[in-house]
Amino acid sequence: MTDTGAVKSQDTPFEGGPMDGRVLPVLLGPTGHPPKTYRIPVPDAAGGAPTVLVYRRVPRGQGKLLGLHQGWKYTFDPEGKQSGRPKWPWSKPDTTPGTRPDTTPDA
Repeated sequence: MTDTGAVKSQDTPFEGGPMDGRVLPVLLGPTGHPPKTYRIPVPDAAGGAPTVLVYRRVPRGQGKLLGLHQGWKYTFDPEGKQSGRPKWPWSKPDTTPGTRPDTTPDA
């Protein structure tokens, strides 16, 4: 077999939710960034369906000297909505149950 080299990972902090304050090694993608969403399945104690915790990637902060961002961190997303499609200007708005798009005419 051929050696693919070491897989790169980055220690990434988590904020909010049950993982608050923990730092986990997260695998980096081909661009050198961690994934935009990080899903953690938590098994149910009664043997039911697992609960999935969803964390979103946000910039950690900006440096003082050049204003470059310091890396990434994950923040807890309690709703955990799927955002699998691109946000193009011509895309239709998301119509989830219980919400209606604004249909009032402009004045």
